[in-house]
Amino acid sequence: MDASTARKYPPFFLHLLGWTFLALFLMWQPLSWQIQFPVTFWVKQAVLFTLLIGIFYLNYYFWFPKFLAKNRYSRFILLNLVSVIMLAVVIEQVKIAINHGEQMDRAFKTAREANGDKKPQDRLDYFSLMTALLIIGISTSVAAVKDVQRDKQYRENLEKEKINSELSFLKAQINPHFFFNTLNNIYALTVIDVEAAREALHKLSRMMRYVLYETQHGTVLLSQEIAFAQDYIQLMQLRLTDKVTVHLDPPSPLHDVSIAPMLFLPFIENAFKHGVSAVQPSRIDIQIRQDKNKIFVEVKNTLFTDKRAILDESNGIGLVNTQRRLDLLYPGKYQLEVNENKEEKEFEVHLELETA
Repeated sequence: MDASTARKYPPFFLHLLGWTFLALFLMWQPLSWQIQFPVTFWVKQAVLFTLLIGIFYLNYYFWFPKFLAKNRYSRFILLNLVSVIMLAVVIEQVKIAINHGEQMDRAFKTAREANGDKKPQDRLDYFSLMTALLIIGISTSVAAVKDVQRDKQYRENLEKEKINSELSFLKAQINPHFFFNTLNNIYALTVIDVEAAREALHKLSRMMRYVLYETQHGTVLLSQEIAFAQDYIQLMQLRLTDKVTVHLDPPSPLHDVSIAPMLFLPFIENAFKHGVSAVQPSRIDIQIRQDKNKIFVEVKNTLFTDKRAILDESNGIGLVNTQRRLDLLYPGKYQLEVNENKEEKEFEVHLELETA
């Protein structure tokens, strides 16, 4: 049974186990009296068992979701009390129909004549009512847990949809802003170096293809993400002065694994926005390493006191949204550290990601 099926239907074997325990309990309690019960007794017990199952699922599928889950407490209590009363009425009618009382009197009389045992106190009706109330309590608890899980899953789905929308928004931001700036740089480059302009245009088209098509699958290969970052860096360098040093160190050797698309871009984008200067020496160091099933990403850039060092929420999806994406896509499988080292005038981002 897959996860979606398990969420849609009650866990069959768990329910079956619970009813098996109840059936054994209904048999064990009267057997402790140590008398020879007539067939009518077991007929009544079978009817009781069936009615208890009915009460459980009536509350599980109807009374709880329609009333208690909607804070209609009085109607929920009233309907369950009516269910218990109806159970008691049906049991009494069954006992009358099968002449259960007379059969039980004969059984107790035979037992007394055989070994002098006293007739047990007749608590069976009270036992049936208490068992019914217990079943209602268990049914309510199980339904409440299911309701909480369903609500949690619903919120997670909404959050994922929001994250996907934010990723689409990120793509929309990259397309016009980055696209037109790069086109202007390429246009200027055609005047001085046609071959370099042609190569830059090829990189830009490859990036747009990646953003528009490759990322639609939900995951991409690490090599594709690194190639995208390399193209992004090389195109960004068209507008930088020789005072800016940019270095990308990919893993060597590279072992391809599937990862969520565009995880690295917010950190790299932030480094270019806040870590470069047209008049002061500045640098950006990007290192990507692999160790078995873990990926380590480290982005360092020069820290300028007159610029915001944190990831700008107005640019791309920002640090908060990136963390939310990681929380949903890699729960418990990542560590993200963001540090401002003012002494060394350096801003650092460290991401450790477990891919399996």
